[in-house]
Amino acid sequence: MDIKIRKAKDKDLSSILQLYAHLGMDDGSILTLKQALKIFGRIQTYPDYNLYIAVAKGKVIGTFALLVMDNLGHTGTRSGVVEEVVVHPDYRRRGIGGRMMKFAVDYCRKRDCYKMALSSNVQREDAHRFYEALGFKKHGYSFIVEFADYPNKQKKGD
Repeated sequence: MDIKIRKAKDKDLSSILQLYAHLGMDDGSILTLKQALKIFGRIQTYPDYNLYIAVAKGKVIGTFALLVMDNLGHTGTRSGVVEEVVVHPDYRRRGIGGRMMKFAVDYCRKRDCYKMALSSNVQREDAHRFYEALGFKKHGYSFIVEFADYPNKQKKGD
C-alpha cells in the first residue's frame, strides 16, 4: 500500500477528528470542527509541534502529533514527545503505525534529540506490544494529575 506521511492541514481536521473517535478516549466524544480549527491554529504557533497524517489513496488513515522541544537539562539537547497515535481500524496490522513511528523517530534523530517518548494507557496492552515490537522500551513511570472538571475543558477551544 502506497502511504504518504505529511503535516496535516486545516482541510484534514474532519478526518483526523473521526480517527480520534476510534481511540476510545473521552467516551468517543470529539471536538467540533470549529474548536479543532482554533486549537490547530494555536499548535501551529509552536516552534516544532506538528500534527501528521498518513494518507493512502487520498484518504486519511492515521495520525499522530509530534513535539520536538528544547531543554535546558541534558546539556541543551532536544527531546521528542509523540501523542495521539491512531490508525483507522480498517487499516490496522498493515504496518502503517510502524511507518508513522519510524517517521517520528527519524524526524527526532535529524533534530539531534536524545530521546523520543510517548505514553500509553496501562490497559492498552495491544498498543504496548506494538511499541515494544518497534524497539520502544518501558522507561520509568508516567504520572498524571486528573482534574475533576476535565469534560468541561472542551469548551476551552471555543
